[in-house]
Amino acid sequence: MPSTPTDVTAFFAAHFPHALDFGFVIDALSADGATVSLAVRPDHLRPGDTVSGPTLMTLADTAMYAALIAGEGPERGGRAVTSSLEMHFLHRPRARRIEARCRLLKVGRRLAVGAVELFADDRVAPVAFCTVTYGFPEPG
Repeated sequence: MPSTPTDVTAFFAAHFPHALDFGFVIDALSADGATVSLAVRPDHLRPGDTVSGPTLMTLADTAMYAALIAGEGPERGGRAVTSSLEMHFLHRPRARRIEARCRLLKVGRRLAVGAVELFADDRVAPVAFCTVTYGFPEPG
């Protein structure tokens, strides 16, 4: 089972090499979560030097997926698919490094639910909060 950021990054490189082009870095993994960061680039911004909503949503989804790959292994976690993602934008995120901290709340037979808080380098409070649900498809 991959348990290090290097292992999970290698999984992405093997199965989703284009995802690494987005620029995220898997910083840490634990038994119940993951921390993934993004050094914000101009293509992640919307007018007004603001990190775009789709960029934040991608980062939150990536953190959840990394947590599942680490926690459930590449066979089960790698097959998991996003079934819902609800994002709450709390503060304006300026063009800074963004960190997504995912905590797995429940991993069951068919579904996994996680909470993700996103922080900008210049803020103590989260800039966004997200709940993500992944489904585990039946093998075959």
